[in-house]
Amino acid sequence: MRVVITRPRDQAGPLAEALEAQGFEPVFFPTIRISPVTDTRRLDEAMRCLPGCDWAVFTSANAVIAVWERLERLGLVFPAGLRVAAIGPRTAACLAAHGITSDFVPDEFVSEAVVPGLGDLKGMRVFLPLADLAGETLAQAVESAGGTAEVVTAYHTRSADPDPDGLAALRAGVDAVAFTSGSTAGNFAALVREAGLDPFQLPGDPLIACIGPKTAAAAQSAGFRVDLVAKEYTIEGLVSALKGVPIR
Repeated sequence: MRVVITRPRDQAGPLAEALEAQGFEPVFFPTIRISPVTDTRRLDEAMRCLPGCDWAVFTSANAVIAVWERLERLGLVFPAGLRVAAIGPRTAACLAAHGITSDFVPDEFVSEAVVPGLGDLKGMRVFLPLADLAGETLAQAVESAGGTAEVVTAYHTRSADPDPDGLAALRAGVDAVAFTSGSTAGNFAALVREAGLDPFQLPGDPLIACIGPKTAAAAQSAGFRVDLVAKEYTIEGLVSALKGVPIR
């Protein structure tokens, strides 16, 4: 089974390796790229105000990387007493690589599952380093719980340039397309359409597989028919969902 990976190329390795371990053939077609913020004044101000926060919630490894890059550039250290929540094991692992043990990792790896595990947030300040395209769900949940959401854009999610080899594979026909975020789904549709293909009627009629329900909802909003949704919202869960699916 040929499976299209739509993640940024420099972050596609774990998914490609997991697919290959199950006998699948990964096809690289990055639809997004992660870039640092150009105007860092708001982010730098947030770094200096971290000691006044009660919780820091990291929704992705990209957010961890962006925050530590700014801390190091400013000569600051992450406050020792600041409690940390991480969405997903890879985010927690990225924090651990920086010497931070997560105080809370929700069983369900979506933003909405975080706030109930933070305890009483009344009067609490919660640091939320997010992508520029992130929704307001998490911040609204914090505010609804009586906390103050300190939201800052930590990095940008941009559309990638179409990969020639990936396009050639799509034209020849693939078996599945894997989406790991809503932005990968939307950008995939745009890039494929720009290349003269119908993203919803691709050669080979590939299955559409999503890493979780939020990604699936975004893919459906973009016009895709979603065939598979991982039960565990991780790379391993996504690959598991693809297991046993017959090549079409």
